[in-house]
Amino acid sequence: MIKKKLNSISLSSWVFLILLVVLAYIPIVMMINISFRSNGQIYTSFWALPSPWIWENYTKAFNEIAINIFNSVVVCSIATIGVTLLSSLSGFVFSRLIFPGKEIIYYLILSLMMIPAILTLIPLFIQVSSYGLLNNWLALLLPWISGGQVFGIILCRTFLSALPNELFECARIDGASEFRIYLRLVLPLLMPVLITLAVVNLVGNYNDFVWPLLAINNHSSQMVTVALSQLGVENGTTNYGTRMAGYVLSTIPLILVFIFGMKYYISGITSGAVKG
Repeated sequence: MIKKKLNSISLSSWVFLILLVVLAYIPIVMMINISFRSNGQIYTSFWALPSPWIWENYTKAFNEIAINIFNSVVVCSIATIGVTLLSSLSGFVFSRLIFPGKEIIYYLILSLMMIPAILTLIPLFIQVSSYGLLNNWLALLLPWISGGQVFGIILCRTFLSALPNELFECARIDGASEFRIYLRLVLPLLMPVLITLAVVNLVGNYNDFVWPLLAINNHSSQMVTVALSQLGVENGTTNYGTRMAGYVLSTIPLILVFIFGMKYYISGITSGAVKG
């Protein structure tokens, strides 16, 4: 009797989970479906399959946003490298070194997480404008690197603080400098956490829309999120097939990131949970 109840619960759980997966993938399937259709097909039979399949939507979308996808990949990759490098350095300093005012400085950094990013948008725009960095990739890189470090420092410091102090003392007794300890000991231990941090920052920066819209005005230097908002507009009408094709193409870099980094991403989340 108990076994039958357990089997029924297990079956109902599987049915519920499958239903959730189906509901989650319906928008993705419809996006791909619409990307092969014209406006006429969409308006007359929204749920039908493409007839005929319009592959030219992908050609038009690629020609329009290929440079923007490249821009987003390059800028977000540079920003992610900067965030992971500086976060690991700062996390090591705050967790293992002793200097006056360390806790005060750390809690000041921690308090930045309580400030909504939208509140700093206008002051940040005025600051970047006064530096003459508008319409320059530095206008994106500097805020993304500095802003992304807040979460990264907390994550790295929490992870390193949970490690036994004897590990670092042994390295110092063997004559290793602090920088050598960072390179040979801290970085290998932090690698799963840094990959998790890199994925989170890369996805967040890649999907950012408001700040690139304000900071960059040149289409050839613009990020893909802003370029997508203007894709497929001709003579005051929007070609939704071309726009959806652009959405599909723009997700390819993120899909590749998750394919190659998912194992390390999950490992980093697990490590953070266990160490916490």
